[in-house]
Amino acid sequence: MARFDKSSTKRPPQDAAVAATRRAKKSTAPSIEDTMFFPRLRRHAKWMFVFLAVALGGGFVLFGVGAGGTGVGDILRGGGGASGVPSISSAQKKTEENPKDVQAWRDLSTALQTDGQTDKAIAAQKRVVVLVPRDADALRELSGLYLTQAAAKQQEARSVQLRAAYQGAGQGFPGSLISAQGQSLVDDRISTVLNATSSTEVQTLVAAAQASASEAVTAYKKIVALQPGDPNVQLELAQAAQQAGDTTTAIAAYAAFLKLAPDDPSASIVKQQLKQLKQTSVSSG
Repeated sequence: MARFDKSSTKRPPQDAAVAATRRAKKSTAPSIEDTMFFPRLRRHAKWMFVFLAVALGGGFVLFGVGAGGTGVGDILRGGGGASGVPSISSAQKKTEENPKDVQAWRDLSTALQTDGQTDKAIAAQKRVVVLVPRDADALRELSGLYLTQAAAKQQEARSVQLRAAYQGAGQGFPGSLISAQGQSLVDDRISTVLNATSSTEVQTLVAAAQASASEAVTAYKKIVALQPGDPNVQLELAQAAQQAGDTTTAIAAYAAFLKLAPDDPSASIVKQQLKQLKQTSVSSG
């Protein structure tokens, strides 16, 4: 994500409304688009960004059409030495030789991310955070890994639902009695069992996704504690919380951003988001 930096060069506008406002007035903070998770993370962890792009972007291709062939993930996996990314074995060896070597744990996390092993990468990155608890970039990368993990669980849950729907559709038998409303008049016990099993699996995956998203929010709250006056961090927290469904935290973070950067060109967009979240909170409460 882009950082709040008065000396930074101008960036091409990413939103028409924001661009028009920027031409009329300069601001002390970047737009929402400039502070989104992926652009900012790309500045801090190149390979982390590549992995997230593959995991979240490529995942939709796999889920939607099941494209075959060699993809970006296949190119990244196993090619650590040639691409400049440390190998898992070498990084693992360094952590064993010196468990307090922060860079070794960073390298191990990066290698595991590149290999698509998100769960193990989280474990390595958590070790980095333990060794350098006040490193905002380490916390930011950990949060990104948790969000990747959450997205993967959500996609897996969707796959289970589709598979169950497909299997259930094929369980009928010739001559089944169907009502005028299209409902079966015969108790299809096989479909019932399939639906119950898939429902339990989906609930488990959704709960796991929610837990990972909550961990991402927790990591961003720590960054806010380290950098309470940075409006960018408040936006990052708000966006992570919104993805996690934590409306209360998202509202507080958006409000904090407006307090820190009330004249920012993106303030109007943030206000709209804030209004929608408050309305959602009231209706659901």
